[in-house]
Amino acid sequence: MENSTEIVSFVLGAYGNIGQVKYLYFVIMLIWYLSICVANSVLIVVIYVDRRLHEPMYILLCNLFVNEIGGSTSLYPLMLSQMFSDFHEVTLPWCFLQMCFIYTSASVEFCSLAAMAYDRYVSICYPLHYNAIMSTVKVAIIILLIWIYSFINYIIPFSFVMGIELCGNLIDKVFCDHHLVIKLACSVSLHNTVSDLIFAFTSIFVPFCFISVSYLKILSVCLNTSTENKKKAITTCTPQIVSVSNLFLGCIFHFVDSRIGVTHVPDKLRVLFSVYLLVCQPMITPFMYGLKLPKIKESCKRFLFDRK
Repeated sequence: MENSTEIVSFVLGAYGNIGQVKYLYFVIMLIWYLSICVANSVLIVVIYVDRRLHEPMYILLCNLFVNEIGGSTSLYPLMLSQMFSDFHEVTLPWCFLQMCFIYTSASVEFCSLAAMAYDRYVSICYPLHYNAIMSTVKVAIIILLIWIYSFINYIIPFSFVMGIELCGNLIDKVFCDHHLVIKLACSVSLHNTVSDLIFAFTSIFVPFCFISVSYLKILSVCLNTSTENKKKAITTCTPQIVSVSNLFLGCIFHFVDSRIGVTHVPDKLRVLFSVYLLVCQPMITPFMYGLKLPKIKESCKRFLFDRK
């Protein structure tokens, strides 16, 4: 066992010394973060204001937009503050808080898409029973359960991190990463080693299987329906399929960077891959749903350009 000292902060080593370019990075990140907040907030307001959008699918979408803002806020403020720091240090409480927010947000994202896939499955496969199965009250309960499930999902593996003795404080990322914190432990138990894998199974694999089954059933129904119904199904399902595919790609980047390491990849590209989900997904979500779903698209036009 290595000699340990009391660790009070972590050093985020992926920032390095970027010199005067830090001002450019700061402006780009600030504009991107504000754009994410504005784009998602506009769609939340549009759905809230337009009573025609007070339907289960759009309420679930609102929850997804809220999560995009929350997930982005767990990353960008810290990154922006680190741009002007020479030491790139973050205290243990703030690091643990960031991990809790980021991982809970990731779980909420997958679970929300699973709920939306179920909503589309009921709407397309059982249209006559849709209003009875997916009432507003039931959707509110589903959203509450998503957040409780996601929070518990991460608190359990996080509890293993809280009790470990640390023999280092260098995290080779631009944010606090669960697996890399565990690697700093003086001695790592089996529970600690697999804790993030358990989280990945319950928060990513299980919802992904649920989403896959829902869309396979939707596909089987669409093959035996009219051309018009096929077009409607494609219109409402395409944004969700794109979101799930992008999330799955981002999870692969994160897993490879955290657990395997890619030393032959340039540092800047590694940093981009590590934050891919929190950079792209929060903007893809409002872009895809705002432009692809006809009802939201029309409501946005009325809200933004026809307010007489």
